[in-house]
Amino acid sequence: MANQSTGLIRIIKAAGYSVKGIRAAWQNEAAFRQEVIVAILAIIIAFSLDFGMSERLLLIGSVMLVVIVEILNSAIEAVVDRIGSEYHELSGRAKDMGSAAVFLTMILALFIWGMILWSYFMH
Repeated sequence: MANQSTGLIRIIKAAGYSVKGIRAAWQNEAAFRQEVIVAILAIIIAFSLDFGMSERLLLIGSVMLVVIVEILNSAIEAVVDRIGSEYHELSGRAKDMGSAAVFLTMILALFIWGMILWSYFMH
């Protein structure tokens, strides 16, 4: 008999953990909520304008990447906070690097949106 933690059961459990993580991010992280709202609006815009498939994938992918990186940043912050509340250089560095990852992802998304919208409206 196959191991019960493989195959479909494992996938169902993993999906449950993912939903739990998304729910925790929504309940505990204001930045995540704000970025999800912006992503939803951006996706609506991406489908409202006459973009090709490649442009639409880049637009939606870039805003979803911001949301994904924000979840990873929140996870880093939660682990650091769990370890202890006293300041430690490595804890500060970990949080700063997570924040930097979100910031760079936002810049990438803005660049992609800017270039595609510029091309769309200028041609």
